[in-house]
Amino acid sequence: MLSLVRMDVRLPHDMPVTLADQIKAREKEYSQELQRQGKWQQLHRIVGEYANYSIFDVDSHDELHTILSGLPLFPYMAMQVTALARHPSSIR
Repeated sequence: MLSLVRMDVRLPHDMPVTLADQIKAREKEYSQELQRQGKWQQLHRIVGEYANYSIFDVDSHDELHTILSGLPLFPYMAMQVTALARHPSSIR
């Protein structure tokens, strides 16, 4: 099942830079592993924002919730999840 997820990151302004860098490094490692597994199929930066649009292909809503809540940046994110279905006019 495909889902489109918008993630907006809101790190506290008073967070120490070293802590922010550590969290971002763990986030990168976690997200790249999910990409290698095929769960996180696309990742697109939103120009001018600390945000992204991502496409996930998972087996269930519960799996998506587990993946998203496991993100190291999860406590600092606002997310919007949209379930996707195949369009009948799509050639893919």
